[in-house]
Amino acid sequence: MEQLKILAADKDPDTRAQIKMYAAFEGMTADEAADGVAAIKLFRRNDYGVIVLDGGIGELDALSVCRQIRKSSEVPVIITSSGGEEDEILGYYEAGADDFLKKPYSGRMLMARINALLKRNRGKEDFVPRRIIYEGLCIDTASRSVFIDGAPVSLSPKEYKLLLFLAKNPRKAMSRETILRNVWGEDFFGTDRTVDTHIKLLRGHIKPYDRMIGTVWGSGYIFR
Repeated sequence: MEQLKILAADKDPDTRAQIKMYAAFEGMTADEAADGVAAIKLFRRNDYGVIVLDGGIGELDALSVCRQIRKSSEVPVIITSSGGEEDEILGYYEAGADDFLKKPYSGRMLMARINALLKRNRGKEDFVPRRIIYEGLCIDTASRSVFIDGAPVSLSPKEYKLLLFLAKNPRKAMSRETILRNVWGEDFFGTDRTVDTHIKLLRGHIKPYDRMIGTVWGSGYIFR
């Protein structure tokens, strides 16, 4: 499974390098963007846990970047700025930012804010990221589409729901009974073989990433 990834969008290369270092200390990875246009391009190609956005970023300003992000995603956005006037901060929040951090800031403070936002989102039972990405396997939850190395894959509604359920619960062994209850519903009266049949079909559709779905002998399946 991929590490949680953040996007560090800041015009200053030293600041981007520091954010990347802070993220590594927390077991995260970070992509860098030097301007707003680059930030939007990276956002559209990747699935980020948090975006750290410089209020003074060029090419496309921070307000525009934030509004573009909010058109398709609820990913947490932290705006950083050496400013801090009330009207400026309110403008960021109105554009969809989740938090504001005044520059200069410490690495500990930035990571505390990031972890707080991540914890808040994980606490939402209905929170589902717009995109779930494992190597070349991408699940776009907004369009209910699946892509293998960028190419769309045709899945039945039940196959999609099965893949999404497993991918949302990585590294957790799921019994056939648990899968039946969550994917088919409490009122389904089928047998365990229903799960096995759909897993076989699903694996065939998502090759070469079928290895992501492992078998837990005598119990069920695990997404790894």
